[in-house]
Amino acid sequence: MKARVHVMLKNGVLDPQGEAVRHALGALGFDKVQGVRQGKVIDLELADGATEADVAEMCEKLLANTVIERYEIELV
Repeated sequence: MKARVHVMLKNGVLDPQGEAVRHALGALGFDKVQGVRQGKVIDLELADGATEADVAEMCEKLLANTVIERYEIELV
């Protein structure tokens, strides 16, 4: 089984990397971008018997800082 985890900052948490990307896009002439939120994608290859609950536990303990980040699990 494979899982893809999308990790993003929670709403209300400042995103300086996203703001830097928005600024750079504006400097390149892409002036229609009003906001950018940057995150990360983690692809996992899991052994037989692994479950979505296992992936959620991984996220809670290591893959995401749940104080400031949220995550979504996609089984692929």
